Amino acid sequence: MSAPLFDALLRLGDDRLVLGHRTSEWCGHAPILEEDIALANIALDHIGQANLLLQYAGAVEGGGRDQDALAYFRDAIEYRNALICELPRGDFAVTIARHFFHGLYSVLQWEALSNSQDATIAGIAAKALKESRYHVRHAGEWVIRLGDGTDESHARAQAAVHLLWPYTGELFLQPVDESALVAAGLTADVSTLEGAWRATVDDVLHRATLTAPDGVWMQRGGRAGRHTEHLGHLLAEMQIVARSHPGAQW
Repeated sequence: MSAPLFDALLRLGDDRLVLGHRTSEWCGHAPILEEDIALANIALDHIGQANLLLQYAGAVEGGGRDQDALAYFRDAIEYRNALICELPRGDFAVTIARHFFHGLYSVLQWEALSNSQDATIAGIAAKALKESRYHVRHAGEWVIRLGDGTDESHARAQAAVHLLWPYTGELFLQPVDESALVAAGLTADVSTLEGAWRATVDDVLHRATLTAPDGVWMQRGGRAGRHTEHLGHLLAEMQIVARSHPGAQW
């Protein structure tokens, strides 16, 4: 069961690592100082979660790779993050909508994983759940503020929802190779989370005077290593120092 567990941990860790790096791009560029600090802290939360998950993934794999090796010395095709995490930063509305969609998914996922029979996963989930609840509260308040704000903020928020919506379906595709892990109580069946996710999303979008598109094609591929061109550019930036000085320590 070690190989499926390793892959499951990669899916968890890669989501947070890629989204954390993407969010860090706002450092020094957010629209107001308070959000510059908030987004920097959210990015650090994601990267901290990824550090714990990839560290455990390396231990489960047993091949001598630690979290740094898994973060900096894998190519894009080896990453298992959902596509929504790697899309370009976009404007502030895109960042907020992405954090709301993925953050709410994370809260539901961490709640389920906090009951994992694997003590390490349960411990990581319990810590991450507190952080993700803040992320959702922060992003949800901004979704309402932007959607129910000025004509321009409403238009930008609605455009962000339409841009990201086709990438939300992938979050709830349950990997076949996790069936035994779910049965053993080690990981969560993400397909069971969609109903609660959609109910909360619909409520917040309604209060924000925003609408979700109907009948759109849901993109997929990230969980199987089929990514957009954006991930390659992100990894090139994220990995350049480690790959230029392999084995270096500071």
